[in-house]
Amino acid sequence: MDTAGGVSFILQVASWLAAPEHWVGSDGIPTRLAEHLLISGVTAAAAILIALPLGIFFGHTGRGGFLAINVANLGRAMPSLALLALMLPVALSLKLGLGFWPTFFALVPLGIPPVLTNSYVAVRQVDPDVVEAARGMGLRERQVLRSVELPIAAPLIIAGVRNSSVAIVATATLGAVVAGGGLGRYIVDGLARQEYPRLFVGALLVALLSIAVEVAFGAFERIAVSTGLRAPSETPDVHIQERPR
Repeated sequence: MDTAGGVSFILQVASWLAAPEHWVGSDGIPTRLAEHLLISGVTAAAAILIALPLGIFFGHTGRGGFLAINVANLGRAMPSLALLALMLPVALSLKLGLGFWPTFFALVPLGIPPVLTNSYVAVRQVDPDVVEAARGMGLRERQVLRSVELPIAAPLIIAGVRNSSVAIVATATLGAVVAGGGLGRYIVDGLARQEYPRLFVGALLVALLSIAVEVAFGAFERIAVSTGLRAPSETPDVHIQERPR
């Protein structure tokens, strides 16, 4: 695409965004954004509720973690579109219809592995000497987990939740293939109609939403995790200068 063509396309995108009809109604940007947030949020919550307790339990006890992680990683190994195709007959057989539920069933296996793996590894990597010292002070196993292991493991656990959520937000566009809503509708409909500004806006909004989720979890980590426990790459550099004598 030459410069003139690029400028023309940008103007078309700006014109599409400026059109009032694209901001109201069932196909308006606010509605599609709300639909995308709904399916992504519900799916991410389900994946976290399934994977996080399992990862923490296996990490604390040291039993069954390897098997659980390898089983969970089957969801990561399968292409998302293949999962959607597999889950569509399941949703239809349960009379749940198209749209939301096939997408939900396909995205949950995608969201489980990062949370399960990170939470398991995070708890297992806590210094055994620290854990034994806590037990030696009389703390029970539940107290050791709550007061020692989880605070130390929090940065890696949050990273797993962040990766899972971003992956779900980015992949939820596939729901449009099975008559779902969300921002994926702009991509699928734009391609079908050869309306490329619509397609571009859909892809752009998904990218911006994924970045927003990434930034939000980064802010949450800064609030929830002590500075000394954060990953070195996320800790600001401190330069110490000697005072002149």
